[in-house]
Amino acid sequence: MSGRGGPVPGAGGRGRGAGARAAAGAALFAVCAWACAAPPAADPAGVPGAPGSPGAPAAARQAQDRDAAQDRDAAARQAQTCADGSPAAASLRPSRAAGPAVRRIQERGHLVVGVDQNSYLWGYRDPHTGAIDGFDIDLVKAVARDLLGPDPRIVYRTIPTDQRIPALRGRDVDLVVRTMTVNCERREQVAFSTAYFEAGQQVLAPRSSPVTGFDDSLDGRTVCTARGSTGESALRDGRHGARLVLVPNQLDCLVRLQLGQVDAVVTDNALAAGQAAQDPTVALVGEPFTSESYGVAMNRGDEDLVRRVNRVLDDFRSGGADSPWRTSFDRWLADVMPDRDPEPPRPRYRD
Repeated sequence: MSGRGGPVPGAGGRGRGAGARAAAGAALFAVCAWACAAPPAADPAGVPGAPGSPGAPAAARQAQDRDAAQDRDAAARQAQTCADGSPAAASLRPSRAAGPAVRRIQERGHLVVGVDQNSYLWGYRDPHTGAIDGFDIDLVKAVARDLLGPDPRIVYRTIPTDQRIPALRGRDVDLVVRTMTVNCERREQVAFSTAYFEAGQQVLAPRSSPVTGFDDSLDGRTVCTARGSTGESALRDGRHGARLVLVPNQLDCLVRLQLGQVDAVVTDNALAAGQAAQDPTVALVGEPFTSESYGVAMNRGDEDLVRRVNRVLDDFRSGGADSPWRTSFDRWLADVMPDRDPEPPRPRYRD
């Protein structure tokens, strides 16, 4: 599918409004319903008696979870330092130079971007217009205008969570802008821009649920997350006795939660805030238990494109309350995020 990346429309006030949320939530539920009718794909380690499963001895499981939590804390203290000694979120210094990757896009005449169509307020299909909209999409349009001019052609390819890296490595897309966390493991496979948003893993559960967060209240319960996500990594490190269910996209988890097929969801709190806006019977519980940066992902061979995107991000973040970043945040996220007045992340570089 393709579209034209015109200027970001004015917010018309902060947020989207309850009516728009309800309509979009219903539309997204319909998009996902076919997938959620199938039985969930349970992780094999969730069978009774397996380590970390509801049938394992409670003391041993709690010890495993404590060890995993200590490992996560140690990793956080090291700020995810990668093998080259740089922080995970550090990227290449910005440049407007047009190297091979930038020229390839310009000669082709359009930008091909991997996005989501099911992440409400980030990358989702507007039920009124049929267009894909959201915070991530505003950033896509800013990059496209910089590369191709004021009325750029953009080809959007919707890809599931676990296909983001294969799509880049196979050159099916030029960029992935899809609430993708930057970490050292992923940096071995793809390149990232500087950070454009900060988030953390958190638990989403029904308001009536006894689940209180990423803790032993998950013991014996079924928890959903997207395959290939940092939520999956966190749950494999220490699931607090929960049974793990993996799905292609995070919206599938919300629908399964609504259908009573799972008890809780683990996902980025930035995504979960949008899910809670779609369904007021669910809420974020506990505290974030990771700190993560979203970046634009690209093929590792496209160094000039990485530097060009970082230049766009410098402009996107600049301007304080009048910056494109702030305008986009106010339009899409201000009404649903716990922090209503954040600052954009500062860029970090490794060269």
